[in-house]
Amino acid sequence: MATAYVLPIKTAAALFPLLALLLLLPTAVALYRRHGVMSRGRALSLYGFLYYSLTALCMTIVPLPKQTPDMCRRFAMVAHPQWVPGNTFRDIWKEADHKVGLNALVLQNPAVAGTVFNLLLLLPLGVFLRYHFRRSLPATAAIGFAVSLSFELTQWTGVWGLYSCPYRLFDVDDLIVNTAGAMAGWLLAGPVARMLPTLETLDGRALAARPVPFGRRLTALAVDVAGYVVVSVFITAVIYRGGSAPTGMLVGIFVAWFVLLPLATGATPGKRLLLLKLVADDDGPLVAWRLTLRALLLGALVMPFLAGLFLAALTLLNEPYPARLYASARDSGTQGAAAILMALSPVQLLAVMAGFTLTAVCVRKTLRHPDRLAPHDRLSGIRNATLPHRQAVLAAARGAGQAADQAPLAVARADAEAPAAAPGRPLATLVTTGPGPAEAQRPAVSSR
Repeated sequence: MATAYVLPIKTAAALFPLLALLLLLPTAVALYRRHGVMSRGRALSLYGFLYYSLTALCMTIVPLPKQTPDMCRRFAMVAHPQWVPGNTFRDIWKEADHKVGLNALVLQNPAVAGTVFNLLLLLPLGVFLRYHFRRSLPATAAIGFAVSLSFELTQWTGVWGLYSCPYRLFDVDDLIVNTAGAMAGWLLAGPVARMLPTLETLDGRALAARPVPFGRRLTALAVDVAGYVVVSVFITAVIYRGGSAPTGMLVGIFVAWFVLLPLATGATPGKRLLLLKLVADDDGPLVAWRLTLRALLLGALVMPFLAGLFLAALTLLNEPYPARLYASARDSGTQGAAAILMALSPVQLLAVMAGFTLTAVCVRKTLRHPDRLAPHDRLSGIRNATLPHRQAVLAAARGAGQAADQAPLAVARADAEAPAAAPGRPLATLVTTGPGPAEAQRPAVSSR
């Protein structure tokens, strides 16, 4: 029975790198905005959860059957849902051929193996929900049930209409066992969570070491470059109707994005999204010539490489190269890369190599600097500073709320500790003749 799970696992392993690459930028933006850092522990936890989710989905729908005219007749036995709880026990008894024995009922019983698999399917979900997302047991049970129901509905609807009829059985027992598996994972995660450091602790250590993480700035730069490219392409398509935009227009967009917006707001759109701002080394206001110098240095370090890659992509997409070129480009290893490089003109190849070299040198110098300052930061005298991330804002709000709640208690405690006036003795005497200066400084509290 284990061989039936090999294809889904292979499918998930093949899809995961592409999905991880597509989600890298959105994941980085979300983590930096929420936690201020993308620590190794949190990144590994998230991508581990992504790989597990993809594998669980593939286990549910893979292998996909071939669409044939007689498909519904071939899968007629699973056309109607199984709504009776406990039907699994009847399947176990049936698979055991009505024999009582450890091998027949447990070890060599396919129905038992399938039930154990359904129990294990959502067990990692419970672990992730407790350790990473800090969910309670009732919340984990509800989420596990919802995930299991989505799997069963996917099977019942033939992958949401992709097939004209279901090819796997909707079984209410699967809902019960999957939910139990998620709850079991939550319970098992308790001892593990107590042994491992919390993700908040790992985030705090990373922020203490690097208050302005290099990855956060790099993500902001990637967002800015992507935004600049999208705006340039949009303006070119709308104004010039797909023709070539003049160089002055592209330069104007670059200046507006990397000089004028920071001068007016203190940050580029990408930095604003990543909760960063630009500040001068002398804590003075941002000036235009420093921002211009910084933008020119940044463009000289990054733009040639990006422009070379863009030219290479256009060349490969538009030129009618022989079929063997595309066939070799699909091959893994250096053969496909060599074929792509051979397709570039000398100027394009020079732009790619020069840009790659400049970018690599910039990254190396940045990582070797004690404060991780890039060359364009040091030469322009403008560096990055962080704005409070979401968790810091929530923690500050909780601290302010607790302080506000404790203030009346502190006043009441001070009132309770004040000495009571003795009969026939004025209160002023108690205040002025007390044993120390602390009591002499409480006339306003005592005279209320």
